[in-house]
Amino acid sequence: MEKTILVVEDDDRLRKLISDYLKIEDFKVIQATNGKEALLEFQNEKIDLIILDVMMPILDGFTVCKTIRANSDVPIIFLTSKSEDEDKLKGFELGADEYVTKPFSPKVLVARTISLLKRIEGTIGSSGNVIDMAGLKVNLLSRQVHVDNKEINLSPTEYDLLAFLIKNKGIVLSRNALLDNVWGYSYDGDIRTVDTHIKRLREKLNYKSKFICTVRGTGYRFEVIK
Repeated sequence: MEKTILVVEDDDRLRKLISDYLKIEDFKVIQATNGKEALLEFQNEKIDLIILDVMMPILDGFTVCKTIRANSDVPIIFLTSKSEDEDKLKGFELGADEYVTKPFSPKVLVARTISLLKRIEGTIGSSGNVIDMAGLKVNLLSRQVHVDNKEINLSPTEYDLLAFLIKNKGIVLSRNALLDNVWGYSYDGDIRTVDTHIKRLREKLNYKSKFICTVRGTGYRFEVIK
């Protein structure tokens, strides 16, 4: 089935270049030149992934991401000329899944888009098993997560992180191991990215966040605590 990508970038040349590369891979592309247009397109179209510039007129990318994350877990790749770690961490705190810094290769951006979409389509657990652990229910096929029968919205990366922790229940996982297995071996971001996503995941899991245990100086372990 054809996937629809929303490309939000105020630089006309760069936006068209990205769109052309995506179309070569048979994606349907919708373009927006600012944050306000992006939100309108997102409301009117079924979007499978968003490539979102940060510095834009009217509404910046951070504001757009925060607005969308209030009710949607659509995957988001931030696209920006800012390379400071704090800006990246802010993007991840708002729920971004990937972060690409300008200048970049359009081929690399398309590769990351394809990789992220494949993750969402369920490379983790194709058996359709539902794991129910003391009120935390995870459907490994539909990628739905419920806490006490109430569905919670996780971004694709938050879900992948939770699923990987669950699959390795009881095992201490280092931050590097989580980066390699959730973000991929080619990811070159800051290791604090893991801590930022764990923080967001714990907030969404509410009191079930106690299942994600911090192992000081090492990483994290998933353990069902009643």
